[in-house]
Amino acid sequence: MLHITPDEKELTPLPTVIFFHGHMSAKEHNLHYAYQLAEKGFRVILPDAHLHGERTEGLDNVQISLRFWEIVLTSIEELAFLHEELHKRNLVMGRVGVGGTSMGGITTMGAMTVYPWIGAAAIMMGAGNYVELAQAQMTQYESRGFQLPISEEERSQMLATLSMFDSVQHQSKFNNRPIYFWHGEQDVTVPFEQTYRLFKSLRKQYEEVPEKIVFRREREAGHAVSRAGMLEATEWFAKHLAE
Repeated sequence: MLHITPDEKELTPLPTVIFFHGHMSAKEHNLHYAYQLAEKGFRVILPDAHLHGERTEGLDNVQISLRFWEIVLTSIEELAFLHEELHKRNLVMGRVGVGGTSMGGITTMGAMTVYPWIGAAAIMMGAGNYVELAQAQMTQYESRGFQLPISEEERSQMLATLSMFDSVQHQSKFNNRPIYFWHGEQDVTVPFEQTYRLFKSLRKQYEEVPEKIVFRREREAGHAVSRAGMLEATEWFAKHLAE
């Protein structure tokens, strides 16, 4: 992982964000988020996801794609370790924020359903409809004539496991915590509509605190976060983790 802090503040308790990268990416590809946050006085942890970056096992894109949900669930599990270790070392001031791009945003949404200690989140072209997304991925593979290496029983078990982290099924777990979404309307990798639909459903819970849930959509954007979106996400953490 990369550990980014303001100058000479490595051992000082600071507001902290853990930020996850996307599929087939690596920790250093989100350094611009870390730089902006460090400039605002934050500590930022950028982990390499399972099978990515320095944790590569030499698999090709297809092999890694087939293990997509294993990677996501591993990151969610490892997030608990990172949180515990940061507190053991007395490095955190206040609550911890979590965010990510693409697969990292998907990871963040799942983490929100199981970790009430997350103080604020930023979902950059991510999604929380785990079961629907997994089913669509499997259908897409099979429509191309690709035989998935799992039995029907394993498929059912996988979907049952994913349902435990599915934001659609566990909306009450968000509990009015600040959450920022950014999504390009032309995104064909992580579909815009499903995430926007989930946002509109979640927003009903936030009626008393509407300022704590924001969805920034960009009409012409695809699967790449704009600079404006990146800056808004870092401002979101600065605002809500400093409260």
